[in-house]
This record gives sequence, structure tokens and C-alpha cells, in this order.
Amino acid sequence: FRGDTDLFTRIETQKREGPLHAIFIDEAQFLTKDQVWQLARAGDQLGLPVLCYGLRTDFQGELFEGSAALLALADDLREARTICHCGRKATMTARLDEQGEALREGDQVSVAKGKYVSLCRQHWEAAVGRC
Repeated sequence: FRGDTDLFTRIETQKREGPLHAIFIDEAQFLTKDQVWQLARAGDQLGLPVLCYGLRTDFQGELFEGSAALLALADDLREARTICHCGRKATMTARLDEQGEALREGDQVSVAKGKYVSLCRQHWEAAVGRC
């Protein structure tokens, strides 16, 4: 789907065409705020469970639009834990350049191939030079 896709209408149409038991969204950080509201409506009005998976923050430590809306609207939050190389819980993501150095600037969403690593906040801060 794209940013201008009306997810409620698409889900409602699909439900009329055949059995639909649940909605699964991966990479939910890329949803728009409006799309998160559309998914909430699908859950409320169509009685469908909606499960979303995605990152909370970008490589600069900023919330994605979709993630912020999901954090605000979700009935239930369950965190899939990722582990930093030090063994602590990873809560941040670093985008690395070709030399393996953490990038500090750039577009929040990039279609260019990049390498991402999950880090605890302490190692993320050290990687991006915030400490």
C-alpha cells in the first residue's frame, strides 16, 4: 500500500468479497497517522483484530509518524525485544554507511540500500556521537 491508500475502504471491500479474519501490518512505522486511524476503525467497526509490527524510532532517535500514532491509539502494546551486541535490550536503530560508521543525518525514510543495527540507547548514543 501507499501513503494515500485508504486502508479502511480496502479492508471493508476485502471483507465483503470473502472471509477476512485478521489484519497484519508489517513495517507499520511507514503508516500515516490517517491510516492508523483507518486501522483502528477497521478494528472497532468491522470487528477485526489488527496487529501491527514495526520500529518505534528512526536512526536519529525520532518517532516515525505511524509509530507515534500507533503508540497513541493502540488498545494493547506488546514489544518484540531485540538485543544489542552488549546483551542489553536494544531500543534504538543505527543506519550505517559503507565503512560501518553510524549516520547522523539524512532522510527519515530512504530507499537506498543501507545497513541497520539494533543497539541499546547507550551504544546508540556512542555510535552517533551524542555522549
